[in-house]
Amino acid sequence: MACISFAFKALCFCLFFIVVASRSTVRPKVFNVQRHGAKPDGKTDNANAFTSIWSRACKRISGSSKIYVPKGTFYLGGVEFVGPCKNPIEFIIDGTLLAPANPSDIKQDTWINFRYINNLSISGSGTLDGQGKQSWPHNDCHTNPNCPKLAMTMGFAFVNNSNIKDITSLNSKMGHFNFFSVHHFNITGVTITAPGDSPNTDGIKMGSCSNIQISDTNIGTGDDCIAILSGTTNLNISNVNCGPGHGISVGSLGKSKDEKDVKDLIVRDVIFNGTSDGIRIKTWESSASKILVSNFVYENIQMIDVGKPINIDQKYCPHPPCEHERKGESHVQIQNLKLKNIYGTSKNKVAVNLQCSKIFPCKNVELIDINIKQNGVKDGSSTSVCENVDGFARGKMFPRIV
Repeated sequence: MACISFAFKALCFCLFFIVVASRSTVRPKVFNVQRHGAKPDGKTDNANAFTSIWSRACKRISGSSKIYVPKGTFYLGGVEFVGPCKNPIEFIIDGTLLAPANPSDIKQDTWINFRYINNLSISGSGTLDGQGKQSWPHNDCHTNPNCPKLAMTMGFAFVNNSNIKDITSLNSKMGHFNFFSVHHFNITGVTITAPGDSPNTDGIKMGSCSNIQISDTNIGTGDDCIAILSGTTNLNISNVNCGPGHGISVGSLGKSKDEKDVKDLIVRDVIFNGTSDGIRIKTWESSASKILVSNFVYENIQMIDVGKPINIDQKYCPHPPCEHERKGESHVQIQNLKLKNIYGTSKNKVAVNLQCSKIFPCKNVELIDINIKQNGVKDGSSTSVCENVDGFARGKMFPRIV
């Protein structure tokens, strides 16, 4: 009797193990968009087919889903992929997603938008072609603060524990990738390309985000390679090539009353090539909010013919006059800033510009081993501007910080 009882228990255990094992090895369901109605002819709008496939993949309960875009050109109007989803989703793009050339044909702020999703993975050898060339002449944001908003290429809002890898974004109408309230997200091996004179084509733009990693990525645009806005914390950038473009910019900050602190930024092993700026922090000259910018590390940075290699600008005012409730000086406090082993060439004579606020001077600024020479000058002589800064410089220092 004891033997029968033992055998029964062993059988139950084996059945339980088989069930658990079978669940853990369930293969993802593959949704090939072409087999589900999408046409790779470059002219048929596949928005309805893509959203229908997403709906089925997102609702699937029995395992993860994989949406596959094969080689070919899939014309796509504005689409939104909305969660929450039952299980992780992998979006593999090996073909080209082609945006409408006419900017008015996209009736939303972002051409391809992901919202309220956890465990999303986007990868592949494919291209997001924003067809921005026709839109750029309509963009007068450099002179008009009320300029019409064009669609960004791909956006993520309230997306967590996710990643994007190896995708190419080409010729966005406005920015390429936009992140809002995104947490624990990795960006790896991405290529972002637009001409240097294409207006407002930021590479990666983020606000109210945390725990983001950007690595092994090439960015060349007509605006910031990476723009870091209000409320962003714990951002790690490494092995990024930037150029053309406006560098890696924090800000602009201080314009609105409800802005949040920007903290804990690490930028390492980055090359700026032919950009207008390299390391850049910009806060409004007459700021409406008092926030903190703190705990930044920039290390092992190469500058190649950069307009303003190191540029802290707390007198930012793109469209004068800049007047808010608090007038005159920036109320953004910059502190705990470390710049180490920054080297290369400057396009202009002023290689290091540190213009901090009189009311809230920059605190605890460390400059270690800075070696930036002016390009095209025989002795490479360059200069620095240093206003309202509390900190120290050590190691090799060229130009001298005065």
